[in-house]
Amino acid sequence: MNTVNRKKAIYLTLAFIVMIVMMFLPFSDSVRNAGKGVLTPEGQIAMGILLFSLVLWMTEALPFHITGMLSVVLLALFNVDTFKNIISVGFGNHIIVFFIGVLILSAFITKSGLGKRISVFLLSRTGNNTSLIILGFMVVGAALSMWITNMAVAAMLLPLGVSILEEEGSVQLKSNFGKALMISCVWGPLIGGIGTPAGAGPNPIAIGFLKEMAGVDLSFTHWMMFGIPAVLLLLLPGWGILLLMFKPEMKHLKKTKEELRHEYDNYPPMSREEKLTLIIFLLTVFLWLSSGFFEKILGISIPVSMPVFLTASLFFFPGVTGLKWKEIEEDISWSGIILVVTGISIGMMLYKTGAAGWLSFVLLGGIGGFSPLLRVGAIVLIVMILKIALSSNSVTATIVIPIMIALAENLGFDALSIALPASITASLAFILVTSSPTNVIPYAAGFFSIRDFARAGIVMTMVTTVIVTFVIFIVGSATGLY
Repeated sequence: MNTVNRKKAIYLTLAFIVMIVMMFLPFSDSVRNAGKGVLTPEGQIAMGILLFSLVLWMTEALPFHITGMLSVVLLALFNVDTFKNIISVGFGNHIIVFFIGVLILSAFITKSGLGKRISVFLLSRTGNNTSLIILGFMVVGAALSMWITNMAVAAMLLPLGVSILEEEGSVQLKSNFGKALMISCVWGPLIGGIGTPAGAGPNPIAIGFLKEMAGVDLSFTHWMMFGIPAVLLLLLPGWGILLLMFKPEMKHLKKTKEELRHEYDNYPPMSREEKLTLIIFLLTVFLWLSSGFFEKILGISIPVSMPVFLTASLFFFPGVTGLKWKEIEEDISWSGIILVVTGISIGMMLYKTGAAGWLSFVLLGGIGGFSPLLRVGAIVLIVMILKIALSSNSVTATIVIPIMIALAENLGFDALSIALPASITASLAFILVTSSPTNVIPYAAGFFSIRDFARAGIVMTMVTTVIVTFVIFIVGSATGLY
């Protein structure tokens, strides 16, 4: 630690000491009862956290807003109130906080160089076989996008893919290998995005609507029970479709397997930023997966937004990272946050005014007589077709999920049984380049046309409809949903 960070660490320690002392200071009843004012045990804890915040705000040991984030988590950890209730006072909906936390985590993975290292590692393992490289891009894209926003993953994979194509002399719009590789930079993230609530923008929006409108608390692991099998089953068919429609003109790259491995072996060692980012990322995933266990141990509610709100704050502790907030702020999609905030507001109004209920009967009233399997299939297909007209995944969720919840109420079905298929499908935009910003990033490289994308995407949409339908129905049947 340098002198500045050492000072900040001392101030941070002092803030914690002041907080703990205030929390456990033994006040007499005469002090606690001041006229009509009463200092409850919860109020004493809140006072301690306020002093904690004041020390950090005055000393600037942490960025002001990070102090605020950490204080909110402490209020929930010490059971002053639930995290959702605390957040709702200032943010309106805890899903907004979840989205902000995930974007901060994504920015650190990109800025630290960890994302690029993973991509280079990929090539060292797939070798120079062009078919396996395409599969490798899809697998890595899917694995990363389960935890990082789809757009960020596509942006990570794009430069690596373009550099491969340029070294091979692949011609834009003519090279089948170029088409397949660039489309794999889209499909991998799109597929992986349905794996967890953190994977794509519509996922937390759907979770928020289910909680607010239907009282359904869909946990991180519960979502993954449906999402992960769908991801695993979609990867190989997607790879097969790309090879079938865009058979690479060469079987191997000019570079040998040994050269590719040598490049990775000579890649600089992991920097301190990368190591710390990896540790905090793994901690975030661990807390998401084990939130149920910690809820029992701590006796508090831990919604999906709370772990990442905490771990995003850790990056800014003294001496943890050299990256400043200003650098991270550049990579955070504030327009995306505004879209989520306004989208939730619009969706809630659709629901509360009865417009969602009316639309649900107009568009989908007939599916009430379908068998559960056909009902799931119809919802998945309808949402994927709607993606053609809607240019944002978050907008799709904003419009579709309230309608699905209203439909479930009108038909007397479990809200989750109707809304879950739509939620998982809301980010699967395979047909039009304009249906998702994720699609636009690799398209901008110029190796495939809108027609190429649509031609492969129509086939992928049909295959995805079948696979996602059966996954949701089978897992849902096993868990008592259908």
